[in-house]
Amino acid sequence: MTELSELDAYLLGEGTHTRLYQVLGARVDEGGARFAVWAPNARRVSVIGDFNGWDPEAHSLEPDHSGVWHGFVPGAVRGQRYKLHLWSNWSDFRTDKSDPFAVLCEAPPATASVLWDLEYSWQDHQWMAERKRYNGLGQPQSVYEIHLGSWRRVPEDGNRSLSYRELAEQLPDYLREMGYTHVEFMPVMEHPFFGSWGYQITGYFAPSARQGTPQDFMYLIDRLHQAGIAVWLDWVPSHFPGDAHGLAYFDGTHLYEHADPRQGFHPEWQSYIFNYGRSEVRAFLISNAIFWLDKYHIDGLRVDAVASMLYLDYARNPGEWVPNRFGGRENLEAIEFLKALNVAAYGFDDSVQVIAEESTAWPRVSRPTWEDGLGFGMKWNMGWMHDTLGFMARDPVHRRHHHSQLTFSLIYAFHEN
Repeated sequence: MTELSELDAYLLGEGTHTRLYQVLGARVDEGGARFAVWAPNARRVSVIGDFNGWDPEAHSLEPDHSGVWHGFVPGAVRGQRYKLHLWSNWSDFRTDKSDPFAVLCEAPPATASVLWDLEYSWQDHQWMAERKRYNGLGQPQSVYEIHLGSWRRVPEDGNRSLSYRELAEQLPDYLREMGYTHVEFMPVMEHPFFGSWGYQITGYFAPSARQGTPQDFMYLIDRLHQAGIAVWLDWVPSHFPGDAHGLAYFDGTHLYEHADPRQGFHPEWQSYIFNYGRSEVRAFLISNAIFWLDKYHIDGLRVDAVASMLYLDYARNPGEWVPNRFGGRENLEAIEFLKALNVAAYGFDDSVQVIAEESTAWPRVSRPTWEDGLGFGMKWNMGWMHDTLGFMARDPVHRRHHHSQLTFSLIYAFHEN
């Protein structure tokens, strides 16, 4: 981790910083560890952890003009747990938060961040050099969607999940035997509630510690690449949970989420919605997407719940949402965020794929931004899947009245990827 420069601060404020993971978070350095966190509405921030007896008075951080607090803690070493203790500038609110940029967290239900590194000797050089041949739009693709925590559990050992290393010994051979070209992992980022299948994330930069370390997860991806299998990640920029150690009400204010619940709270999932109009939040999310492509050699991101981001009235009744400045229901800030995300991802490496899980007839989802599209490479046709299952679940005598469920997806079938 390098110090936050004037350029870093400028790009953070502009919302165009795509490598925030290089300057924020915690990194072990010679003689200790460096910490940096964005908390512009805090009156004071300190680091607590195994290295100081969890004493909030021991190691305070210093603020800069961009709202980033930073400092060095001597004697801190790899593997020690820590949290950020914040005093709000707007109230008497005090809280202990996990580091939003932590690369490893404690295994739930514990909630601390862990000092760690991302050193790993990759062996997938040939795959990375030739990835575009196998991951491009013109190639046949058969995708296996998997929840790593549920696949081939070990009943003789308390029905536990396989570790990342154990998955690496079994999953590549299974996928090759079954003829799959791609595997899509349901969210691997740290999440407190296992039953959410990873869709309620608190640690956006940390693979879940339930199944191993970051290096263990890298090994799994490495082995899949060596077997000729592309790896896509489910990625969730649409909402996040309200757990006290997470992003919600981070510095005593609605920092990552909208303050107005009509814009900042998701009634269907009982979770918080990112404020896409805030520059620093856009930079956080785009940096997170690039992080997985960069540090973990991920071949594609399947962006979850895009429809919920595009429509301000998604899952809301009349009067429960705020129209945009033109009086419409389109989320203009989310649209611009998604375009910027795709420009950044394909600009990072044009051999990756960014796929939208989008279930409506929104036009030009998988068309370039310079053609006024959202810029995704492909559209995940979840709408067709749900509509078809819904149609077949009906009593046959009633199906003739619901043929629209079979034909709706034809609206976009011939002009989306």
